[in-house]
Amino acid sequence: MPAEENNEKNNLKAKVEAVLFVTAKAMKPLEISELLKVDEGEVENALLDLMFDYSSRDGALEIDDEDGYIIQVRSEHLDIVEKLCPVDLKPAVLKTLTVIALKEPIRQAYLKELRSNAYEHVTELLEKGLISRTKDKNGRSYNLKTTPKFAEYFKLKGDAKTLAKLLDTTKELKDF
Repeated sequence: MPAEENNEKNNLKAKVEAVLFVTAKAMKPLEISELLKVDEGEVENALLDLMFDYSSRDGALEIDDEDGYIIQVRSEHLDIVEKLCPVDLKPAVLKTLTVIALKEPIRQAYLKELRSNAYEHVTELLEKGLISRTKDKNGRSYNLKTTPKFAEYFKLKGDAKTLAKLLDTTKELKDF
């Protein structure tokens, strides 16, 4: 393979990896190809290469392809994640909580579009007191927000929007 072609392949693979890293939901190859404006077949090849890379280096992360593609912590390393986030939240629930915190207030219906099993996660987060839920104006969905318990638990000063501004992530969050 010529060097220039190999560089383009590696560049696409890096872009696909970046997409998977920052999204809070499993992504389909078509979604990634539309986002990156490249051929879906090329994205599928990059995903296969990435999955091979992650599985061959035997690291803490893997790419799961059960319902789209997503980067996640391997199950044998979840104990470390639980030490850092000892609320006893599974990684998928923690990702849902992250979306709520960064986009609050967020309509539950919209959250469901972003995170396919969000309803189960919302129930768990409500039980743990990390989020609150109120009916929206039209009464057909709920608005979700983090609670003071969330801020206290994660030792945050101010709300999640303030935190996002501090991290200068608000620009990227519009399409999160």
